Amino acid sequence: MHQSQFGSLAQQAPDALLGLIRLFQEDQRPHKIDLGVGIFRDDQGLTPVLGAIKAAERILVEQQDSKSYLGPVGDSGFVDLTARLALGDDLATSPCLVGLQTPGGNGALRLAFELIAEASRDSVVWVGSPTWMNHFPLIASAGLESRSHRFYDPATLRIDFDGMMSDLASAKPGDVILLHGCCHNPSGATFSSAEWTEILALCQRQGLLPLIDFAYHGLGDGLEADAAPVRMFVENLPEAIVAYSCDKNFGMYRDRVGSLFVKAATLAEADAVRSQLFGTARAMWSMPPDHGAAACRIILSNPGLRSAWQGELDTMRERLNGLRQAVANSLPQLSEVANQRGLFSLLPVSADAVRILREESAIYMAPDGRINIAGLSEGNLSHFVDSVSPYLS
Repeated sequence: MHQSQFGSLAQQAPDALLGLIRLFQEDQRPHKIDLGVGIFRDDQGLTPVLGAIKAAERILVEQQDSKSYLGPVGDSGFVDLTARLALGDDLATSPCLVGLQTPGGNGALRLAFELIAEASRDSVVWVGSPTWMNHFPLIASAGLESRSHRFYDPATLRIDFDGMMSDLASAKPGDVILLHGCCHNPSGATFSSAEWTEILALCQRQGLLPLIDFAYHGLGDGLEADAAPVRMFVENLPEAIVAYSCDKNFGMYRDRVGSLFVKAATLAEADAVRSQLFGTARAMWSMPPDHGAAACRIILSNPGLRSAWQGELDTMRERLNGLRQAVANSLPQLSEVANQRGLFSLLPVSADAVRILREESAIYMAPDGRINIAGLSEGNLSHFVDSVSPYLS
């Protein structure tokens, strides 16, 4: 008699955003607006391949002479150039910095949590509420404990910084604080320079390890401004971790392009970190995919393509910040949206209002009121404003 191996498996709850995608696709109303999926869109609602990427891929097709394995570090040129892009030349070339390529920022985070767990199973990962929905499963998958701290105040649409610092006062030495490098997902709320400095002082005072999820570099206030707090942490702490993603700023969503950087306190510890990361990566994905990373490397190493990419990145950032200002100008209740950064904002609307907006106005957003600002356009902004306004207090 056959005994099922899978009979005890529980059905997982469906992903709300995937369901939202399906509903949007099936909706035949011409005025429908997709504010759900977290991808950049232009004013026509498209997510085109960047011109710099197209040019780099043509070069890659002509010049790549092998598809052989690259080893656990991946494309070493890509790793070096993204380290310099994120951390600056001095920090990127520190002998205590370890870097390797990962399958997207998600892969970088998973590898980082595995490293933390291997070093200390007792480390608690402190996570702001709310955060990107995949953070908690990633932490749990590594066998680590997570705890939430206050972060976003939905009443003011701002960071509850005093609440955050109060909660983190109970973090113990060796605990991890998970930080968004810029462009917080899902709130868009951003720390001031003074607040970043206070968080750094907290890490120094309490012996906390920062893990910075740097997924939107260049889409906030520009490449240098967005990198400044990340560099400050890596420079001024003995240990720090940065998970870097090229999905958003290079538009490489489906190619899964990322890297992980770990600063160790000593050369000997850096060697141990490198060995651990390579061994864990080998067990999880063996070798990272190369095509997207190679295209990014070509861009970052070619002055002309790099300039073209930065111009396209500037255009994306200016569109996002322009839409934020337009929303704030049209809806005084959402004036704080203009001070936020990145793709996302959290609307102060109920789950019931979200449902009504979908059913009656064809406006699709996540159940918690998270919207992707890039889903708005000159053509649909007035429909959005008129539809949402009655549900804002």
